Amino acid sequence: MEQNSESTRRSAAGSAALRFVLMIGVVSFFADFVYEGSRSITGPFLATLGATGAVVGVVAGLGELLGYGLRYFSGKLSERTRQFWPITILGYFVQMAAVPALALAGSWPAAAVLIVLERVGKAIRNPPRDVMLSHAGKEMGIGWAFGLHEALDQAGALIGPLVLALILAHRGEYRIAFASLLIPAVITAALIVATRFLYPRPEDLEAHTPAIHAAGLGRSFWIYLVGAGLVAAGFADYSLIAFHLQKHGIAPALWIPIFYSMAMATSGAGSLLFGRLFDRFGVTVLIPLTFISIASAPLVFLGGFDMALAGAALWGLGMGVHESIIPAAVAAMVPPERRPSAYGLFTAAYGIFWFAGSAAIGFLYDVSVRAAVAFCMAAGLASLPFFLAVRRRSAT
Repeated sequence: MEQNSESTRRSAAGSAALRFVLMIGVVSFFADFVYEGSRSITGPFLATLGATGAVVGVVAGLGELLGYGLRYFSGKLSERTRQFWPITILGYFVQMAAVPALALAGSWPAAAVLIVLERVGKAIRNPPRDVMLSHAGKEMGIGWAFGLHEALDQAGALIGPLVLALILAHRGEYRIAFASLLIPAVITAALIVATRFLYPRPEDLEAHTPAIHAAGLGRSFWIYLVGAGLVAAGFADYSLIAFHLQKHGIAPALWIPIFYSMAMATSGAGSLLFGRLFDRFGVTVLIPLTFISIASAPLVFLGGFDMALAGAALWGLGMGVHESIIPAAVAAMVPPERRPSAYGLFTAAYGIFWFAGSAAIGFLYDVSVRAAVAFCMAAGLASLPFFLAVRRRSAT
């Protein structure tokens, strides 16, 4: 009888966790429709406002620096206050307000401020949201929870750029494209508020375990952080990729958001597979996936239309790793009580690596495209010893 009762409890808990992940996934679908749709055209948009490749690289890098770096404070605040929902909702509201406002930007500095503000909104909401997802993941598999969420997330990232491509094809105006994103932005805001009322305490989704009072985050965490940071440093932002495709006439303006849409499709599909593989093999899956990320740079920057299209698909798989497997691994390394600050600290360092890498790639690009590609590949390869070290430590 006790076994049947426990089985029933776990089944009910798993179903509730799945529903929560799906609800957050729907929120992310519309959110990604908005901000990934805009990111597919911000590079060419900045170019029309007079920005150079270096400017695009620095703006993208600064956005990622703040988008990741500020998560340290968001994570610390949510850990200290345990107010996961208010912080998450604030972040979504900031993000959803910044993107449609790009329709009003009259210069590249004004557009840059809004692009960076969108990343700040993501920084505010991600650590507490990921902690809530991790609670659900403990009932259904951390990799599967993050992978499923990322698949829904990337479905929005697939559709958003396609819709913007259609708008550009019909109207040819970047400002109209940005203004149209107000509709899914309002839907996102409404859905995140509704989810808060349906699931006011996501931490109750995770079975209670004895409190663990750990002063540190463990050596594996720090080794993993350096490896993931190197991957981030060598990962070119799509704004620079789009800038390159337009500048060299590799793809017509209409095709640039379509490239991005296809990248998001491969990212979402890959996240489902990667999530399952992570639950089975752990951090080991990051080793072959890192090689995939490395291969994207020479294809998108050195090839013609077909090679760039293939490179964009591999770039999307790499992005899926960034958004699903990397945070899932952090949740598996630290106890529940430390997850908010662990996510904040990890992503802050991650953002510093991303900013430094994006700025370097942008400046190198203006000097030599091949030098920028060499940097991307070298940084990715440098991460492998760290992932191998974490794998060895997890096996002991």
